[in-house]
Amino acid sequence: MENKLKQTNLSNKIHSGKVRDIYELNDELLLFVATDRISAFDVIMDEVVPGKGIILNKLSSFWFNLFKEYKSHYVSSGLDFDFSSFRNHNNIDNKILQRSTIVKKAKRIDMECVVRGYITGSAWNEYKKYQTINGMTFEKNISEAKKFNSPIFTPSTKANEGHDEPLSKEEGQNLIGLKLYNQLEEISINIFQKAHSYCLDKGIILADTKFEFGIIDNAIILIDEVLTPDSSRFWKSEDYNEGKSPNPFDKQFLRNWLNEQTWDKNPPPPNVPNEIINKTLLRYLEIYEIITNDKLKI
Repeated sequence: MENKLKQTNLSNKIHSGKVRDIYELNDELLLFVATDRISAFDVIMDEVVPGKGIILNKLSSFWFNLFKEYKSHYVSSGLDFDFSSFRNHNNIDNKILQRSTIVKKAKRIDMECVVRGYITGSAWNEYKKYQTINGMTFEKNISEAKKFNSPIFTPSTKANEGHDEPLSKEEGQNLIGLKLYNQLEEISINIFQKAHSYCLDKGIILADTKFEFGIIDNAIILIDEVLTPDSSRFWKSEDYNEGKSPNPFDKQFLRNWLNEQTWDKNPPPPNVPNEIINKTLLRYLEIYEIITNDKLKI
């Protein structure tokens, strides 16, 4: 039987996002379940990508463990956690456990921290129109996929509904405060640079990514998912040439297909054919295996 998971219905659900379902275990801990749902342009597709949640869950766990010098909400993978003392959650199906992470509760900072090493995606689209990125003016005649001299920080709003909107530096500082903004910018760029170097050694370019942060005991901590194909753009180094964004090994593959359809980016989404679903899964799987050196059987 195909290993796929679209919905979960455990006890104490407190939130269901585009991909993750979140459950309260106790006063300190949450259960994050990465389903196989996939969204694009902030719209959830009707189809799932079978096994995608397993990949997201394992890859995030890999990065959390690799970057232990940064405080995070990560406690354990679901498969490695002892649920025996949690009466409402001590008989969870293995299909859910494979996609689960135990995390500490945190106060979420409502700003998405996007770091870009190369000009592509929405940044490229804005630059072509206005010669700006998040309101910052850039030099003329930058070509698509060009590497920035140093990574740039382009945060956005964290919308509970609808589309996340890009924030200028001033808007971001006004939203969360100058000191916190500067701290998040520094941490985000530091993690990006370390991950970029790690990926390059594997023949992969980390083009851009999105981090989320929270607060526990007045300390900034890394939360949500980290450096997955849902939250990042990955290219193969061998495919890279300045002037065109390379073949994507992430959600951009689905976005590219959707951009070719007659769809206004509002619900309902178009039906995604099995061929596109399967090719998306293969890209997620390949990038996971290259980064982690782990062979995953979905």
